[in-house]
Amino acid sequence: MDEKAPAGRLPERDRPWVMRTYAGHSSAAASNALFHRNLAKGQTGLSVAFDLPTQTGYDPDHELAAGEVGRVGVPVANLGDMRALFDGIPLADTNTSMTINAPAMWLLALYGTVAAEQGAELARCAGTTQNDIIKEYLSRGTYIFPPAASLRLTADLVAYALLRMPRWNPVNICSYHLQEAGATPVQEVGFALATAVAVLDAVRDCGQVPPGRMGDVVARVSFFVNAGVRFVEETAKMRAFGALWDEITRDRYGVTDPGQRRFRYGVQVNSLGLTEAQPENNVQRIVLEMLGVTLSRDARARAVQLPAWNEALGLPRPFDQQWSLRMQQVLAYESDLLEYPDLFAGSHVMTALVDGIVTGARVELEKVLGMGGVVAAVESGYLKSTLVASLAERRRRLESGADTVVGVNRFTGTEPSPLTAAGADSIEQVDPAVEAAAVAAVRHWRAGRDGAAVDAALERLRADAATTANLMPATLECVRAGVTTGEWAGALRRVFGEYRAPTGLAGGVGVGGDATLAAVRQRVAVTGRELGGGRLRLLVGKPGLDGHSNGAEQIAVRARDAGFEVIYQGIRLTAGQIVAAAVEEDVDLVGLSVLSGSHLAVVPAVLDGLRAAGRGDLPVVVGGIIPAGDADALRAAGVARVFTPRDFALTGIVDELVTVVRHANGL
Repeated sequence: MDEKAPAGRLPERDRPWVMRTYAGHSSAAASNALFHRNLAKGQTGLSVAFDLPTQTGYDPDHELAAGEVGRVGVPVANLGDMRALFDGIPLADTNTSMTINAPAMWLLALYGTVAAEQGAELARCAGTTQNDIIKEYLSRGTYIFPPAASLRLTADLVAYALLRMPRWNPVNICSYHLQEAGATPVQEVGFALATAVAVLDAVRDCGQVPPGRMGDVVARVSFFVNAGVRFVEETAKMRAFGALWDEITRDRYGVTDPGQRRFRYGVQVNSLGLTEAQPENNVQRIVLEMLGVTLSRDARARAVQLPAWNEALGLPRPFDQQWSLRMQQVLAYESDLLEYPDLFAGSHVMTALVDGIVTGARVELEKVLGMGGVVAAVESGYLKSTLVASLAERRRRLESGADTVVGVNRFTGTEPSPLTAAGADSIEQVDPAVEAAAVAAVRHWRAGRDGAAVDAALERLRADAATTANLMPATLECVRAGVTTGEWAGALRRVFGEYRAPTGLAGGVGVGGDATLAAVRQRVAVTGRELGGGRLRLLVGKPGLDGHSNGAEQIAVRARDAGFEVIYQGIRLTAGQIVAAAVEEDVDLVGLSVLSGSHLAVVPAVLDGLRAAGRGDLPVVVGGIIPAGDADALRAAGVARVFTPRDFALTGIVDELVTVVRHANGL
């Protein structure tokens, strides 16, 4: 910058944040090609999306993986897949973020092994493993083990990275999905910081990190946040996050170096707020949301990844991801944003907003700590119930019109969009053959291993898990022996057990005296009497590995408020489990929620199971991110109704459920 630049500007222009796109699908080879293309377009870091079987510790040939392989990310079942994923990408010079939680240790062991094979010094490798298991119990659903065991894995990974990979962020506290699950800015800050306290306490108390190095631990903790379209409030939220983090790390952990206490975060702006209706409006939403985490220099994101305009329709294409990358580049390189000090310093408006969020978040944090910490608050159901209730209130405001979403509940008249005129071609399609290829590949991998070495590595892993030993050495031995993702997780399941988190429905609140709901409640009661006098019974099912349960939970809450008896057993169910529950509970209707794109596999499996059980007459409805052509296929297969994000009015959906029951019973 010219030294004679006007007063008020920085003497030197700031460096831009790390620019990423969240990418990965189909196969390691296809994702590798996409990574190379994105890096060539000016992307400065990688953000790896893994498919749901990988995230939940299953191999591609596991029953629960059916229909999910390669859908929402790349399948990585073994060291060979990780080699293919990063082929030709120098990991010592690449900042890599991996969205992986329950098996974070496993994926980092694979990554580190590939880096070492490339000749990279592990101490030079920079990047992040998300590794925040708490929010998985509350919002995203890719947990495997109980909370205490999961925190032990996190502490082990932090301790390992501190010694061997000091430039790596071994944990990334993720408030992103808390906002999607309903959290207000105050709750998002308070609950995320409660999670950070739990992680830091676990590391401090595990005996693997000298007390004098807690500052180094704090310096490698990063956060991953959500930014909504209310970008002024989001700016205040990020400044409040930084203020509270500085206070906690100074007072609770005695970190004296201000540099180590700096709040470091990456961001993806709000995918849940993107709309299927008039999806072209998502472009300006994304840009405005990006401003909330870049305008304030003192609270600017260290890394940004933006969703694509068509994510409410399906998987973005490479062009769509390029468009999102270009949004970042225009802001960073064409605008003058990076030439100025903090724009909000001294602002009375911003100071008041920040103070309000700090005060409220401190109350939420103290409440959780008073319960015994975030793990106790998860196990009691308090956090999940609070989020379900907050999301119900958000939905109420949308449906009542108190909150405007352009193109959804206001300004709904529209011209045909050339962006979506191509139909299914406007999103990326995952070839169904991908799953068969992944199944064949993992079986070929198993057949070519030294079986004795695999057995010995898994036995060591199980033995170490039964002690307090750091599990990273045993995990690295498993990697070198050729163990698969499912085998690694399966060995730990045998020791730690599995876990089913509270659904939070007990805390769900209704919409009070809504006149429309009263009319639906009357229809439910009348239909129940006509069918024999009992309450209508609705089974809400989440087949497959899709853990995004917000929509299913909100439908369950609204249906219950309308008078249905709702049976909801949580996430990650097989078709057989859903069919068995439908028969055993003698329900009147089955509602399936699928957001991962696996609907063409998991829904027909439920329909076939019901027919085999003699209940082919039982109506089934489906909700999710479902393209029009797929919706036609589901209806042809026997689905009574298909709901998509365009159907935002929950009371109207529940009214339609009553109609489905009446038609199915000839009423």
